[in-house]
Amino acid sequence: MRVACIRVLRLAREAAHLIKDASRIDIYSHIDPDGITSGTIASLALERMDLEHEVHFLKKLDSSTVEQIRDSAPEVAWFTDLGSGLYHLLADMRGIITDHHVPSMVPVSKERRQDLLAYATSEMIQVNPHLVGLDGATEISSSGCAYLVARELSHANTNLAALGVVGAVGDLQDRAQGRLVGLNRQVVEDAVNADVLQVIRDLRLFGRETRPIFKLLQYANDPPLPHLTEDQEACIVFFLELGVDLKEEDRWRRWIDLAPFERRRVVSELVTLLLEKGYGHKLVRRLVGEVYLLAKEPEGSPLHDAKEFATLLNACGRYEAGDVGYQVCRGDREAYYKKALELLKGHRKYIVDSLYVVRDVGLETLDNIQFFHGGDRIRDTVVGIAAGMVLGSGDARPGMPLIAFANSEDGVKVSARAPRKLLAKGLDLAEVLRKAAASVDGEGGGHNIAAGATIPKGSEEEFLRLVDDLVREQLEG
Repeated sequence: MRVACIRVLRLAREAAHLIKDASRIDIYSHIDPDGITSGTIASLALERMDLEHEVHFLKKLDSSTVEQIRDSAPEVAWFTDLGSGLYHLLADMRGIITDHHVPSMVPVSKERRQDLLAYATSEMIQVNPHLVGLDGATEISSSGCAYLVARELSHANTNLAALGVVGAVGDLQDRAQGRLVGLNRQVVEDAVNADVLQVIRDLRLFGRETRPIFKLLQYANDPPLPHLTEDQEACIVFFLELGVDLKEEDRWRRWIDLAPFERRRVVSELVTLLLEKGYGHKLVRRLVGEVYLLAKEPEGSPLHDAKEFATLLNACGRYEAGDVGYQVCRGDREAYYKKALELLKGHRKYIVDSLYVVRDVGLETLDNIQFFHGGDRIRDTVVGIAAGMVLGSGDARPGMPLIAFANSEDGVKVSARAPRKLLAKGLDLAEVLRKAAASVDGEGGGHNIAAGATIPKGSEEEFLRLVDDLVREQLEG
């Protein structure tokens, strides 16, 4: 681990040297929380150098978008949270990739994947954990990589580490172990030392700061709470039976309003409930863990808890308003923040409606996978969120990858999610979707546990057959 971290820092230092020699940089960033925070970190670091730059938010990066960027002839291009999957198309451009998705192995052979010298002659410096043997799905995200470059530019940029934590949490890198691990720990440590982050051990359910306590349990899905999730009346009764008041005068109490002894009582009861219903200790451990609080944001704000901050950014990106989230990350608490809150409100309703669509169309299964097609009823930017929520609910088969489709303007968007336990058996969704998509003239990639693709309309049946076969081969191999 230590050697791998040193090698990542070497790459970040190379990227910083390239930046210092430039007179203008164009930043191209993805629109999810990790992408928005990555782009913001890059922008703020350049702004502090008085370096001319512009930020462009992209729903995706494909071969046609690469050609458009190439035609614009940027002096230096900085790709954040995208680019590694198309490294073979970008290698001759002058620039930087700070990404955590599995890099394309063209033209670099798989045997040389962890050899930094294989990339030394490229014009494009790639800061990616996979190149040094780290897992980009859990050990550092794109925002963390962008932060490491910013830190190499100036130690004064350590106060940007909090955005790196928000990006990692938004990418669910803390989900498996209830805390950020790997090189993410360095980002957390820097943020704490810069007095921009506090780390506490507490209940990790979404909405600790903003939801009434009964809503906290009603909408819980990580993990889902048996007999409580989606049952408002049962959640209200749960608190009343524990002697925990739901209101204080005329105001609904939030988790942060409870006394320490009340919190302990609730957590103890939830743990007992999960264990009695047969949930394993690994899942139960996700209930309580590290919670990351942004020290400069007021308690009770959607920006105070990193998980809620990331969700706000997600609402911006999924409705192609990455620039709104970007301005919020830069500190806007007026017009852009108000717009972000409006998007969040609409996003929550849209997610609920999308889950109803999935239940309406139903899940179908092949031998090794399950799938649904949202058609035009689920936005292509939201179908991945719906897939993740369905996989974690009681509606999906627990030991099988889920493939989700939604129509998009340039074909069919594919989002794939898998239970983490399948990774130990050899599953790699990034490889599966890359190969299957290429076979139907599409493009795919991502992480081993969560991946995406775009394929031509009408090719879904053939694509599913290929995915089913590839998943079977991986799990049997």
